[in-house]
Amino acid sequence: MSKMKLAIIFGGKSSEYPVSLHSAGSLIHQINKERYDLMFVGISKDGTWYAYDGDIESIEHDTWLNKEHCKRCILSCSSDDKGFFVLNNGSYELVKVDCIFPVLHGKNGEDGTIQGLFELSGIPYVGCGHMSSAVCMDKEMTHIILEHANVPCAPYMCIYEEENLDYHKVFEDAKETLGLPIFIKPANAGSSFGIHKMDSFEGFEEAMKDAFYHDGKGKVILETTIDGFEIGCAVMGNKEIFAGSVDEIQTSAPFFDYEGKYQMVDSEIFCPARIDQDLFEQAREIAKKAYRALNCKGMTRVDMFATSAHTIVLNEVNTIPGFTATSRYPSMMKEAGIAFPDLLDKLVDLAMEK
Repeated sequence: MSKMKLAIIFGGKSSEYPVSLHSAGSLIHQINKERYDLMFVGISKDGTWYAYDGDIESIEHDTWLNKEHCKRCILSCSSDDKGFFVLNNGSYELVKVDCIFPVLHGKNGEDGTIQGLFELSGIPYVGCGHMSSAVCMDKEMTHIILEHANVPCAPYMCIYEEENLDYHKVFEDAKETLGLPIFIKPANAGSSFGIHKMDSFEGFEEAMKDAFYHDGKGKVILETTIDGFEIGCAVMGNKEIFAGSVDEIQTSAPFFDYEGKYQMVDSEIFCPARIDQDLFEQAREIAKKAYRALNCKGMTRVDMFATSAHTIVLNEVNTIPGFTATSRYPSMMKEAGIAFPDLLDKLVDLAMEK
């Protein structure tokens, strides 16, 4: 039986570029080499695409980009080609692939842009489609759709960047509407970049400007602080949806920030979550309901809060979660009985179904 040609794409023009490299390295180590003929496609920080044939460790240590192992390449937008044109000394070779596994995080990776390109190419790909990817990336759109679907979310306000924005008025309106402290979040960013927790006007304007910077589209979300702690649920499927285990984040920081997520500074993750069975099942059902409402396919990690009132409130949805060996998504699926290599096979199979 011939192997499936699988292109793994990593890197990307995003602030989450280093996260992608670690996820890709771990995924490549774990994937079933007997089933797949792998092609590596790296996207540099400036957005240039390369076919890469070097070692995995160079990806993980961000030393992959060199002339010896990289050739410029482009994804053909013609569905007749179904592959990548790899350039070499003025000529090119068409490398056909059966499926694409994007291991990209944040802007240009999980916001629907590259998913639209994949759809033009006619090549099946792992993960959500361009519409659901774009919606899940935009926190305002996520709020609008989930609230319409009666999925409980934190009360929020959306603020658009203006040349003469009155930050003091914004703060006073948020204080009256949402209460203190409030969370400031870029509407379109991940890995906790640009997030701030504010309990007074001191530093508010600077925090808002930082959130606008990381958003890149001039939109910031203000949210009520939920009295509770963060949990998550790994979900996958197309027509049939499977919810894995639920995990719990314990952190002494004001929120689960970048250092907590990727260096576990002042943070610890428990899988399964230390909550009772009723709340555990509530979380799984809400995760599946959100998955369906947002028209997700393939996979997502649904982040939520378990409140002091013994309820679940949705936080956000991540369409390409981390894929290191200790990342939350594969850990929750492992707890549900699906080992990492088997999980990767299932995600590829789901891509081929679409």
